[in-house]
Amino acid sequence: MRVIAGECKGRPLKAVPGTNTRPTTDKIKESIFNMIGPFFEGGTGLDLYGGSGGLGLEALSRGMDHFIFIDKDQKAIHTIKENVKQCNYEEKTEVFRNDAKRALKALHKREIQFDMIFLDPPYAKQMLIKDMEDIDNLELLANEGSIVAEHGTDVSLPEQIGNFHRIRQETYGKTTIISIFRRD
Repeated sequence: MRVIAGECKGRPLKAVPGTNTRPTTDKIKESIFNMIGPFFEGGTGLDLYGGSGGLGLEALSRGMDHFIFIDKDQKAIHTIKENVKQCNYEEKTEVFRNDAKRALKALHKREIQFDMIFLDPPYAKQMLIKDMEDIDNLELLANEGSIVAEHGTDVSLPEQIGNFHRIRQETYGKTTIISIFRRD
């Protein structure tokens, strides 16, 4: 696992130890950024299920200004912090141990809006529709922002969730789908 492009191109990233966290493969990560970028002129992002932090670090490397990582697993939090340090992005990141629902409420209290939100929960525990409804109700996505949801092929997301409309969906292999949503 590595950073694919931008200022940290080629930098190796650690994976979360154990089998509870499934990292996004470099191939899928590259495809995601080809769909949504590939580079950015600033912006703020959120990775609600941070894992190793690979998606947010890739976004920072490609030009985003600030990223917030959330995960409820202590091993994931430790790995994100190590990877942030490896990329010298301590000043551009915030890392919090929390569950998704509480984290969204806390971010709403801070009156933050995000240009990009990554949702890549563990496949067995996906609550993507509920997460996106919460993001919509709490007005956490900026007007021109995108939500990138990674989910299993057994999960079918509707074209419309709240005020978000799916603009693209791609299937990778037999297990992974990337769905991209924007505000109507």
